[in-house]
Amino acid sequence: MDPNILIIRKTKLVFPELSYKISGLLFKVHNELGRFCKEKNYSDAIEQLLLTSGLPFEREKKLEIKMMDNFITKNWADFVIDGKIVLEIKAKRFVTREDYIQTARYLDFLNLPLGMLVNFNQKFLKPKRVLNPNLKN
Repeated sequence: MDPNILIIRKTKLVFPELSYKISGLLFKVHNELGRFCKEKNYSDAIEQLLLTSGLPFEREKKLEIKMMDNFITKNWADFVIDGKIVLEIKAKRFVTREDYIQTARYLDFLNLPLGMLVNFNQKFLKPKRVLNPNLKN
């Protein structure tokens, strides 16, 4: 391959500006509270920052799966921000495969393209972007 050929890869990030703003809020919370609080403490702090930022959001969005006129399961997404991004908060030693699956399940249920999974019990905060695998463009 010729080293003089410039290869441009076009990647399309989903909601880059909004996810950047959310990441900024998450880093602010992590810097303020540290890594040893409970999930509820982080969620409360995020809620306060979202209120002051003016971003529309729903906290603990109830997700009910209905089958034959009966609700068979109830789940709650920690946050749905601007009707576009599911934000799942964790405060545990490790994020597991099940946490990613849970976030993807919420995305599929809400028909949203992007989720953010963040574990505050880490020395360095690393928000993870989770794409909805079942969403059609």
